[in-house]
Amino acid sequence: MKLLLTTLLLIPLVLNAAASFQSAQAQTPAPGKPNIVVIMADDLGYGDLGIYGATLIKTPHLDRMASEGMRLDSFYASANTCTPSRGGLLTGRYPIRLDLVMDVARPTNNIGLSPDEITIGEALQAEGYRTAMIGKWHLGHQPERSPIHNGFDEFYGLLHSNDMHPLELYRGEQVIEDPVDQSTLTERYTAEAVRFIEQNKDQPFFLYVPHTFPHAPLYVSDQFEGQSDAGLYGDVVEEIDWSTGEILATLDRLGLDDNTLVIFTSDNGPWMEGSAGHLRDRKGVSWDGGARVPFIARWPSIIPAGQSSDEPVMNIDLFPTLLALAGGELPTDRVIDGKDIMPVIRDGAASPHEALFLFQNDRIAGVRSGQWKLVLESNYLSAITRFDHEASQFGTEGLLFDLALDPSETYSFARENPDVMTRLHQYLEQAKQNLNSTVLEAAWNRPAARAL
Repeated sequence: MKLLLTTLLLIPLVLNAAASFQSAQAQTPAPGKPNIVVIMADDLGYGDLGIYGATLIKTPHLDRMASEGMRLDSFYASANTCTPSRGGLLTGRYPIRLDLVMDVARPTNNIGLSPDEITIGEALQAEGYRTAMIGKWHLGHQPERSPIHNGFDEFYGLLHSNDMHPLELYRGEQVIEDPVDQSTLTERYTAEAVRFIEQNKDQPFFLYVPHTFPHAPLYVSDQFEGQSDAGLYGDVVEEIDWSTGEILATLDRLGLDDNTLVIFTSDNGPWMEGSAGHLRDRKGVSWDGGARVPFIARWPSIIPAGQSSDEPVMNIDLFPTLLALAGGELPTDRVIDGKDIMPVIRDGAASPHEALFLFQNDRIAGVRSGQWKLVLESNYLSAITRFDHEASQFGTEGLLFDLALDPSETYSFARENPDVMTRLHQYLEQAKQNLNSTVLEAAWNRPAARAL
């Protein structure tokens, strides 16, 4: 009788212990290196997702992804146009160090990523990762600049933007479609991404999916034609949302969720269509609407659900962050401008950057530090407007915005904050010396000129 009573009393304790063990197991990441998926839209605006305030475009999968992970509200692309932004993301270096600042890569020019640069793909290959790039490359069309020779075991997609010609679809280094049926591109990118995950589920993998859209011209599959309340642009974004949902569902089906970090972002602000939300202006300018973009990170076993942060970080931070997660070491033969932002993503920690620099081609046009942003120039009609008129009035140069108070960059507080102006100008002077000083100084010293 005593033995039976003792057994009955122990049963709840055993059940509670088992439940606690199962809960602990659910919170413990799978052993080994994490899988990494980076999804990037092209010209998607800050305000084009539901989680960032969109009402005419439905993005349930991306909204759910944000509710299950971390949303960053002050995440910057490293440039306000396609090619330099992609170079910055893949190398962890400001695009001016890559000589990717005066134009985008085209079939008619020789602009592109130097084969001497080290991409995230190459760094992760060295750590035993299987890598794939599915989508738009836009870092040069020459054979030595192919994704296949710059860190990716597999490549399926386009070498440049969809408004450039010739436009050819590649698998590896072979053209498999010319002309390209753009209406099914997002659908086919998604199928390739799912296939890659399925085939590499038993080894660490890095999947980079830089979408062709919503860069103009816009195309969408029949399934999403006319489905949104925001015209063709909205249809295109809703198909990208669906694509993200398919990738997430594949990870769940294969039991890879808890050991996979998934990131979603954009290469710059919106172009012809799309919304920058409450931010000022759009692609190609130094205002935040040009370079401040959506960022969502999901990793169920590591990143707490439903978090957001307004700490300023940049896409150059992905290189050191992902390499650290893979157990790799940063290159020592070159400057890596990015920082490991996993504490920001996982814990909501402060930004590791004292200052981030925003460029207009080869010139520093803005400095972001904490809540403050110094704007030095932007485009007005066909002229470059330099905000140096402040110097004669207040002994300072540039417009100073408090983004915590005024995220739309509407009113300058340069006069009221001379100490902040001094500090940001000190960062600016340091950057002028450290960031490709020959090119930058030459650009800095020339007078503002009307564009031709």
